[in-house]
Amino acid sequence: MGNLAFEAVIFDMDGVITKTAITHAAAWKKMFDEYLLKRAEAKGETFEEFTQSDYLAFVDGKPRYKGVSSFLESRNINIEFGDPSDAPGMETVCGLGNRKNEAFNEVIARDGVEVYESTSQLLNDLKNAGIKLGVASSSKNCAPVLEAVDMLKMFGARVDGVVSAELGLHGKPEPDIFTTACDMLKSTPAKAIVVEDAVSGVQAGAKGQFGLTLGIARENNEKELAEGGADFVVTDLEEVGGILGLNELFLKNKK
Repeated sequence: MGNLAFEAVIFDMDGVITKTAITHAAAWKKMFDEYLLKRAEAKGETFEEFTQSDYLAFVDGKPRYKGVSSFLESRNINIEFGDPSDAPGMETVCGLGNRKNEAFNEVIARDGVEVYESTSQLLNDLKNAGIKLGVASSSKNCAPVLEAVDMLKMFGARVDGVVSAELGLHGKPEPDIFTTACDMLKSTPAKAIVVEDAVSGVQAGAKGQFGLTLGIARENNEKELAEGGADFVVTDLEEVGGILGLNELFLKNKK
């Protein structure tokens, strides 16, 4: 397909490839509401539920325990960090994070995983054009989720929550997971594109100085994504106009 100006594209998974961002949001709400209600009852305080605004501001796109910490901090709740081996639901940052993961897996087992058709189409077109593909996600469930929809083999690099823990990488909004995926693909950020739906993700793309950071506003959050560092924002990848449209955006951003 002629000479494309970019050589690699690194996709976030939840909310970009798979419709699991909704599942994550529901699992976070279930876990936090259970915890906040129990805490309010024990302390004789008013229960204030976990909202979609809380999810987008403090949790979306971040590694699991960092999301727990960020939200609790916003409510001035201080609990011990604990250990990743803590039992789900234990009153530690890790225990609450593990309970969230349990809730997420319960929903996935029950409802399965759906893929965004426009993303699937673009991934196939990019692969056929010889573009290097990577997936960068905070999720420790990345491999099994992509395996469930038979898409894991499409990616030449996968940097997820498991890999991040092994390599000691910083989570979003730091660019580590994207730059590491870029290295694995033997490319450079200047010649690569990041596709993200979370504010913390576009912040990471901007910090990593990628040739193009494309934001997907699934939550009517176009403004927040643009302010966070997305060079262009769409509501779905079908608006991009395929590979040539992506190439055009990449070149436009270079000017």
